[in-house]
Amino acid sequence: MKKMIGYMVTWTTYGTWLQGDKRGYVEDGNIIAGNEGLHMANTMMLKNAPTKLNAEHRKIVSRAILRKSQEIGQKIYAIAVCSNHVHIVVERTLDSIEKCVSYYKNAARLSLRDNGFIGKIWTKGFDNRFCFDETELKSKIRYVERHADRAG
Repeated sequence: MKKMIGYMVTWTTYGTWLQGDKRGYVEDGNIIAGNEGLHMANTMMLKNAPTKLNAEHRKIVSRAILRKSQEIGQKIYAIAVCSNHVHIVVERTLDSIEKCVSYYKNAARLSLRDNGFIGKIWTKGFDNRFCFDETELKSKIRYVERHADRAG
């Protein structure tokens, strides 16, 4: 069995990519096709307006995640903070993926709040893609770097 050397993690901002979304959505690691009825039902259940990050918010989130990665000693190979989601590619550590994502989401949330952001920021959960060799790792890094270029 191959040893995981890193992983890409993606999480979304609140209310911007719901189950049933016409772009498809991820459930238990599988990409599911859109479903208008399901999307409509999930939209109706939102308790707050969907959260979109502006350019300043994206910078704050990026800085907070990079600071937290230094604090916990986890190397970030690539990061893209977009208006409605975040991608990071990181090295594998002894901490669980769930714990690391929690660190990053909380650091970003607190930093945004310290800078006046009010409202719900992140959805629950995240998606992760494992990297078992350098080729997979480089592929994920390129993917995230392309996103970062488009995000500005």
